[in-house]
Amino acid sequence: MKSYTAILRGINVAGQKKVKMTDLKTLYESMGFKNVVTYIQSGNIIFDSDIDEIENIKTQIETGINHKYDFEVPVDVRTSAEFACILDVMPFDDIDLDVDGTKVLITFLSEQPSKSKKQALQEYAKAPERLLFGDQCIYLHCPNGYGKTKLSNVFIENKLGMIATTRNLKSVTKLVELSKN
Repeated sequence: MKSYTAILRGINVAGQKKVKMTDLKTLYESMGFKNVVTYIQSGNIIFDSDIDEIENIKTQIETGINHKYDFEVPVDVRTSAEFACILDVMPFDDIDLDVDGTKVLITFLSEQPSKSKKQALQEYAKAPERLLFGDQCIYLHCPNGYGKTKLSNVFIENKLGMIATTRNLKSVTKLVELSKN
């Protein structure tokens, strides 16, 4: 049995696609997932599964949500070890989690973008912002706040032509911590 971390895109935002975490936990358990833990209302779930194919897990979760709630929600699923690795190799080693934990974001990408798409997106990062690509993710530091950057999740999706889901460093750190319990 492996531990996985799933993050849902676009639920409980501005009153749209409302999903209670207690209901989501029950849904995951009804699909056979074990040791299900949710974290905050934005759709972060840690769980165990015997299924080895991440694409099968992703499809099962997306289908289950669609059947229960009658709307589609993109889901990013990674092993908890892969999720932790994304945090471990974060290139911003000068960040204080307590001070800037909400100004550093990790955008999880549905696929690895091409070199040309990476270069095109990089041009939109304006100092003092920093944008660096990782393994199927983007590390983004917005010292003036995420609400003030052009590099929103929707903007990144549009420029890269793929699904993206963004979480701040505090949330990612907490999810990694929870996955180790």
